[in-house]
Amino acid sequence: MTVLKLFGIIFFCGLLSPSQEVLSGLSCAISPGAMQNVLSDAILQNGLLQQHLQGLVLPNIMGEGGLLNSPTSITGLHLVKVRLPKLSVVLLPGIGVQLTIAAKLELSGNCLVGLLSELIDILVDVNITANIKCTNFESGTVQVVIEDCLCILGAVKIKLLSSLLSLSVNEIVLNQLTATLPGLLCPVVDIVVNLVNIQLLGTLNAVIPVGTAGTIHYQLASLPFTSGLFLGLDLDGAVKQVGGSIIPHDSSPSALPPLLDKLLVLGLRQSFLNAALSLLIQIPPQTFTCTPEVVSVAAPACPARGATSTCPRFPQCSTCHGTSPLSIKLTLSGNPLILLEENRATVELSVMIQVFINHLDGSIVNLLLLKADLGLNARVSIAGGRLVLGLSLGSTSLSLESSDVGISNILNLKPHCSNLLAETLLPLINGALGIGIPLPNVLGIPLVKVDIQI
Repeated sequence: MTVLKLFGIIFFCGLLSPSQEVLSGLSCAISPGAMQNVLSDAILQNGLLQQHLQGLVLPNIMGEGGLLNSPTSITGLHLVKVRLPKLSVVLLPGIGVQLTIAAKLELSGNCLVGLLSELIDILVDVNITANIKCTNFESGTVQVVIEDCLCILGAVKIKLLSSLLSLSVNEIVLNQLTATLPGLLCPVVDIVVNLVNIQLLGTLNAVIPVGTAGTIHYQLASLPFTSGLFLGLDLDGAVKQVGGSIIPHDSSPSALPPLLDKLLVLGLRQSFLNAALSLLIQIPPQTFTCTPEVVSVAAPACPARGATSTCPRFPQCSTCHGTSPLSIKLTLSGNPLILLEENRATVELSVMIQVFINHLDGSIVNLLLLKADLGLNARVSIAGGRLVLGLSLGSTSLSLESSDVGISNILNLKPHCSNLLAETLLPLINGALGIGIPLPNVLGIPLVKVDIQI
């Protein structure tokens, strides 16, 4: 189950406390159970631990024992298999993660007791506990350091062809393994943990294409932090246009809510969303042509895109000839701005509406230049690992910028302009937003069963 919060929008399974602090950025919190699954998959299920333990060779074991207290030597002792490995995770508040790996190590070698030589198989229970701390944050990456690695041996089972010898070498083997195994196993765990850190950072520090418009480069914004409930990862994303520069946005640090038994919590900075919308909503100017009627006082009609229809009638205008084509040009003005309030998300967008006549001699008469400030209701959803916004027209504020023919009264134009924008421009905007804002595949945890709260 996944939770995603966007400076007041949170995607989650279950309810957060009404007094929950509002996030200021894209962050995620990983529950201990989810972290355990992630590390278990990376270390155990993918065979990483087995791979790096495979070449483990133990020092020769020498001692007194066996028949008539003959000298005993065990040589060529090596790891054959890691049996029944299990991994558990405990979050250490303010420190990091405590990783525990329990397994049975199957060892094999040659045993010489007196003049008798035979194969020896050893099965030893081990329990490795290591405290993992993140440090040295720089440019979205961190290093992991293992502190206080502890290796405890449990039961030891020895198998020899001559079972009489097993009891005689059991104590020798246990003493030697207790002295040597921790020094061999902890460095291997350190290597494995660092490899997993690189692998998991790859899910956070990733460049994801946004259709053909550009890319988003997600990365850690600060060092991970831990509480007893979750591991917190503060993420940010650099939004870049194709062949252009990065669209700037505020990247202030974020705060996370309590996880409350959720698998994953994500959040997005409001300023990041504005940068992403600016990348997605890049609609070129749209021009519609129609045939004017006789000049009188009336309001514009709403021609279908690319179609010819009866044009608006305007107040008396000596330059508006019935044979001249009338055109309406819609141009986005400035960048979209998303506003997040409790249980509500809106997008503010400004559009310039130019109504003009293009005469055959090449001259242009600007009948009207209007500015429409739109309040668009936003519907937010998650689909295919992407944040998708669908917009509908909520409100329209119309103002007159200029008129070459002296038009000053535009009160009757508002409903017609609203219809024009809703029927022609809004579908284009929703089409551009349809590809969605790609979200990072945080630690490989899929965004499924996602609920949304604003």
